Formats: sequence, structure tokens, C-alpha cells
Amino acid sequence: MIPDLRHDFNRRQFRPDAYRGMLRSLDAVARAHVAFPIAETPCFFPKSLLDEMAQIGADLTHRLIGDPAYLARSLAAIPEAWRAADQDAHPHFLTVDFGLVREVNGHLAPRLVEMQAFPSIFGFQWVLGEAYRSAFGLQPSLRYLLGGLDEAAYWKFLERVIVAGHDPDTVVLTDVAPAMQKTLPDFNITADRLGIRIVDIADLSPGDPTGPRFGRAPRLCYRNGRRRVPIRRIYNRAIVDELVRKEIRLQFDYRESFDVEWAGHPNWYFHISKFSLPFLDHPAVPPAVFLSDWFGGGRTGPLRDRLPADRSRWILKPLYSFAGQGIVFAPTDEQLSAIPPTQRSSYLLQERVTFQPVIETPEGPTQAEIRILYVWPDRGPLTPLISLVRLGRGKMMGVDHNKGQSWVGASAGYFLP
Repeated sequence: MIPDLRHDFNRRQFRPDAYRGMLRSLDAVARAHVAFPIAETPCFFPKSLLDEMAQIGADLTHRLIGDPAYLARSLAAIPEAWRAADQDAHPHFLTVDFGLVREVNGHLAPRLVEMQAFPSIFGFQWVLGEAYRSAFGLQPSLRYLLGGLDEAAYWKFLERVIVAGHDPDTVVLTDVAPAMQKTLPDFNITADRLGIRIVDIADLSPGDPTGPRFGRAPRLCYRNGRRRVPIRRIYNRAIVDELVRKEIRLQFDYRESFDVEWAGHPNWYFHISKFSLPFLDHPAVPPAVFLSDWFGGGRTGPLRDRLPADRSRWILKPLYSFAGQGIVFAPTDEQLSAIPPTQRSSYLLQERVTFQPVIETPEGPTQAEIRILYVWPDRGPLTPLISLVRLGRGKMMGVDHNKGQSWVGASAGYFLP
């Protein structure tokens, strides 16, 4: 999108051997094989575009956080078994995904794809930004950290939100079988940098290893050899959808109050999610309705009118799935009616964002989905830290829709200050 930088990289800077060396270096730094595709190229965006997306994401988030009626409705929509106790005032993490569309005046503009109050791969994305620069000799003036941050400030933000002044030995990063996750490279980088532990969420157990309770609530603990260590803070990477699908049996109840802090309280994953989209009236947000409301409003009522007349531009999404699971393009009446009425409130009909292929590559024009990653420290502002880019030429940006292709996958977004 910055033509001279784009052309220079394609014609002069890219070398297959440098790319292969970069992949090896990523595996080495992450202490694990990076199993998801890494694109052959970084991306170059105007700083004004990244700033615009970061501001839109912050504005939409503050709008939702500041709406008590919305928060009450989204809380009621959380499955009762997963409605965690001791919710804090705001999420600690936020990701907001955008595609770029061509407006009638010919200008490119961001459109919201999805937003989620959940952490992303902050550690790995920083390493990837450094790796592209080193492998291909990118000019030193290019930046990939937002808000004028440097490396020290970036990690200081993450330490402030994740560790929050506690002994790192009492801070755990939890997920479902973390050693088997594709995001293990990010887990390792984060744990190495911050000195925290990676623990399977199924191994967390309630109880106080010293006997009496600390305060008015029990602790959660993890086991380090024979020692049970009390946990002060949980960097939560576990997704409820995966816990349910895999029938993971936890040793604690989300609904019980524990003497522990959440870095990423589980409820926020539901509050700010696809569930939010029908409540947002903004030029950058494609229209969306709950499937239950669409049926309840009839086939010709105002809810139907929120969606484009062309059904090929519709998309059906389950609210609480992850990584594009369960999405149906151009759903038919039969497909919509096949969803039982009791489940329709857990599905969303949305206008599909048609990405413009704005990244020129040797394999042809390629689409970019741009994710802005934020942190929100206690007693601090919501702050964008970095962008994450996914390149693709398939129907969707995920791996399954871009199999067998090159110059697609995870990338980094650079800009000139």
C-alpha cells in the first residue's frame, strides 16, 4: 500500500534463502515449531490508516463499556456455567479485526470484521516484526509498534497488565493443553520474557497449600514438582468454546469466587465479541442481526432491511466459535430454518466484508486482514500496541481457505513515522 516500499521488497529485497532462514530463526526463538503459515512478505501501510483503525476500535469499545444496558444483556447471554465471578471494570486485552473495502469514491476504508476482548499473540508478533527486519534488511526508519512505543515500553505494558507487580512465580499463562496449541510459540516467548509459568488450565486446583485461607476466598494453585504454588494472577488464554467442545473437566468452578486476579477476565470474551455487532451503529461496522431477531422480525421487517438485498453478501456466524469455525456463506432459507429456534439467539447474520486485494505480491494481488492489538492496564488507558496482519487469497483469511498457496499467512504491518 506504500507503492515504492512494496515494489522494492518484491523486486529487490525478497530472497527465498532469507525467508527460509527467517522461519528457522522463528522456531529457535520460540523454542517450538511455528505451525501456522508465515507470509513471505511484511506489509507497508500508511500510518494514518493504522491510526484510524486503532481509533475506531477504541471508540467502539468505549461505547460498549459505557452502556450499562448492553453490559447487562451481554452478561445474561453468557452460559450460566461459564459466568465467572468477580468481573472487573474493563477488559485487559482487546483485538479488533478490519478488512479494507473500496468506497464509491474510490478510496480505501476500514470495515470491522470482528472484535474480541481476549489476548492475541503479543509475544510472537513482536518477534515476527523483528524477524522481517533482520532477514530482509528493512530500512531502519520503518516502525511496527504503535503509539511511538519502543521495545522496552512495549514489554513494560505487557508486564504491567500480565504480571501486575506480582512475583512471576505466582503468575500463570493458562490454556487447554498449551503444549499442543498452535500458539505455543507465543506462550514460550511470553513466558521467557516475563518469567511466568505455562500451565494447563485443567491442572489448576482450588485450595490453600498452607492451611488457612488467604482473605475471604480460597486460592487456586498449580503444582511445581511436589510443591503446590498459590496463584496470584492468571493470564487467561483458555477459550470456553474449546473447553466445551473437548469436554474438559476443570477442578474449579468459574462461578466461584477465588482469591486470584484475572489478566483477561473470562466474561469479557463474551461481552465484547460477535455478540456486540448488532448493537454498534457506526460507518465502519457492517450491519448485523441475531438470527432469532431476524426470524422474529419477519422476512420483510426492519431487521431484514439491515442486511443487503443480495443474499450472496450474507454470512452466518455462530457467536461463540473461534478461528472461523461454523461460518456459512450466503446461507439459504433451508440452512437458516434448520437451526433450532432455541439456538438461534446464538447465531448472527451479518453483511460480509469483501476485502480489496491491496497487497501486490509475485503471486498476484492479495487481501489483508489487519488486527489491532490493545492492552488496558488497571488505572490506565486502553492502548493499541501493535498490529497483526493476515494475508490470503481464499474465501476467508484462515489457513483452511488458503491451503497450498504462497505469499499468504501471518505477517507484520510496518509504517513510516
